[in-house]
Amino acid sequence: MSGSKGLTERFFDAAIDLLRQVRDEEAGNIATAGGMIADTVADGGRLFAFGAGHSSLPAQDVVYRAGGLAVMNLLAVPGVVGVDVVPATLGSALERVDGLAAAVLDTSPARAGDLLVIISLSGRNPLPVEMATHARALGLTVIGVTSVAYADGTRSRHASGTYLKDHCDLVLDSRIAVGDAELTLEGIEAPFAPASTVVTSALMQAVMATAAGELAARGIAPPLLRSGNVDGGHEWNGRVMAEYGDRIFFRHT
Repeated sequence: MSGSKGLTERFFDAAIDLLRQVRDEEAGNIATAGGMIADTVADGGRLFAFGAGHSSLPAQDVVYRAGGLAVMNLLAVPGVVGVDVVPATLGSALERVDGLAAAVLDTSPARAGDLLVIISLSGRNPLPVEMATHARALGLTVIGVTSVAYADGTRSRHASGTYLKDHCDLVLDSRIAVGDAELTLEGIEAPFAPASTVVTSALMQAVMATAAGELAARGIAPPLLRSGNVDGGHEWNGRVMAEYGDRIFFRHT
């Protein structure tokens, strides 16, 4: 029992330390990212978020979310959204396929003037690298959310030798250590207890909160969704979706 409690405390302490580090050291970039999102919304652009594997979880967390911006859309790549394929290793393999990102973007509703947030913990695989380069070639603004430490501790899998961080208009550093596991214990050979989802989701929500505040400061009501589980929520959301329907792609029209 005492050992389990110790691991619980150690994990929470590690996650809290990372959250504090990101809060303090990325504050300026978070503010800039929120401003970039606010600019896009104010100018009539659309918002997209992409992540592969478990990096898709923080992307999904800001799409069709109570308290979130209705105009944030998931840019889905078949086979890499979470662990939705069998075998699960296929998703990892697809991250290394050249040309997949361009095919997805070219057939998506994304266009010049829109903004794309690309989440990739390592940023080393061809999919996020090519997603960033092709998106910028199409005229999108790109915000990368990644661990910059991977550029120093790993080798890029892209032919260019570059990482996601090298092809973004702005980079948010999650500060996650290479390997994404916070704990070790005698008798357990592999490190365990990853914190990247906790930290990256918090980072994304901080950016979205900043964007909402920035829009309000400009006199623009942010197109926020309410919970469908509170009275009046569905009616509120219906009005928001009707007003911003041309920027929302996660529903049937």
